[in-house]
Amino acid sequence: MLVLANMNSLPLDWTARSSVGGVSMSLFIVKQLPVLPPEPYLQESRCGPPYVQLIVPRVLELTYTSREMEGFARDLGYEGGPFAWNEERRHALRSELDAIFAHMYGLDRSDLEWILDTPPPGSSFPSLKQHEIKAFGEYRTQRLVLQAFDALTRGEEPDAYGGSG
Repeated sequence: MLVLANMNSLPLDWTARSSVGGVSMSLFIVKQLPVLPPEPYLQESRCGPPYVQLIVPRVLELTYTSREMEGFARDLGYEGGPFAWNEERRHALRSELDAIFAHMYGLDRSDLEWILDTPPPGSSFPSLKQHEIKAFGEYRTQRLVLQAFDALTRGEEPDAYGGSG
């Protein structure tokens, strides 16, 4: 589950995009991606708990949205019911995970800003940016990821959504 969360993070996605010259990714490239080993997950985050304790609840909430995933939730020690599907909440959780992984990779704010919005012609996530500006009037992912990153930098646990559930 931690590896999957890592592989879905924007910092790793950016690395993969910059490693691929065409439209397909060979196994050779996949094997070279900087997937984090187990040790960094156990390191203490700036807000106190180890990174694993910041990641697991967010992945749990993103994953356990139906009873079909109950076994997964129980394996993680969660005894409650499935989480409600709330697009805004899910986006905030994904943004927080991206910020957490940026910290785990040792990125500073300027590195993360570059990853989120590399200037042309090397645009990082142009479709995401265009879609969000059209739909929300802003590049929402950039704002939420940087907000969560800044909270972690200040030693605060990110809470881009402003509450749980």
